[in-house]
Amino acid sequence: MLERLEEIARKHASLRAEQADPEVAVDRNRSREIAIKLAEIADVVEVYQKYKGVLSELEGAREILAESDDEEMRSMAESEIEDLEPRSAALEDQLKILLLPADPNDERNVILEIRAGTGGDEAALFAGELLRMYGRYAENQGWRMSITDSSETGLGGIKEAVAMIEGNKVFSRLKFESGVHRVQRVPSTEASGRIHTSAATVAVMPEAEAVEVVVDEKDLRIDRFCSSGPGGQSVNTTYSAVRITHLPTGLVVSCQDEKSQIQNKAKALRVLKARMLELEEAAQDAERASQRRSQIGTGDRSEKIRTYNFPQGRVTDHRIGLTVHRLHEVLDGELDQLIDPAVEYYQAEQLRAELD
Repeated sequence: MLERLEEIARKHASLRAEQADPEVAVDRNRSREIAIKLAEIADVVEVYQKYKGVLSELEGAREILAESDDEEMRSMAESEIEDLEPRSAALEDQLKILLLPADPNDERNVILEIRAGTGGDEAALFAGELLRMYGRYAENQGWRMSITDSSETGLGGIKEAVAMIEGNKVFSRLKFESGVHRVQRVPSTEASGRIHTSAATVAVMPEAEAVEVVVDEKDLRIDRFCSSGPGGQSVNTTYSAVRITHLPTGLVVSCQDEKSQIQNKAKALRVLKARMLELEEAAQDAERASQRRSQIGTGDRSEKIRTYNFPQGRVTDHRIGLTVHRLHEVLDGELDQLIDPAVEYYQAEQLRAELD
């Protein structure tokens, strides 16, 4: 590990030196390329420098302990070693995680799909709350979320919705949200006060890049129809909404949130390409596809990754055994308290797999 870290540190120093070259400074493309490479290894280099500093201090303290006859100096050295050893171990663990192979999709925007599962109207209401939860989280992160398609119920819930979330490292934060989300609460229509259990499914897909998925126009059937829902005078009067069917795969995508037919078509194509990329990756990696299907399941209440319990005000992630008693904060978009432990858990799992 140390050899690899030294190699990264040398690469970082070389890139910094090149970045300072006046000839490179006027070359926008090369400057941008260097900046991207430096950003990729900056965290590793920063932690490695701290790690080397702690190791140096630790070595000095151990030398004093081994060579000094002064009891006061030995006592200070022992105290220093007691403080430095856990810091060294923690930094080493951090470096091991930073050196893990990066998920190539982590930097990408995502296509978020939410569908009501078991539970009828209550499931649709919960699906709507999940959509709002992710919208608030996106806002907190400084991301941009736009609804490309939705099917609403009369009570304010949603049968299904598709959203695009754009920003910095969106997929890296949301990729573990895929699965069945279960809610336990007393519906407003329940006169006897019984707790009902309902479910909704969440799927998070990285947005495909244009070079990865090529869509031939002759493989598409494009239908145009009037938008429905909020939108002013243009709603139900102009054929601005677009439905695209990819004939070879049967994939269907709709978009009606923009007033322009051209804009709706462009957004629908982005969603279609993300779904096609997922199909291609699934075909190439059957294990990954199987894992995703097992996470999302059929929408049955028993196939859960997370439970939102209203009577007790708690949220439980069943995959990592974590419970937080901050339900309303979570639904208000404060998801880091669930996402951070999930990321750490799966990083630890990946590290164990690398070491086996």
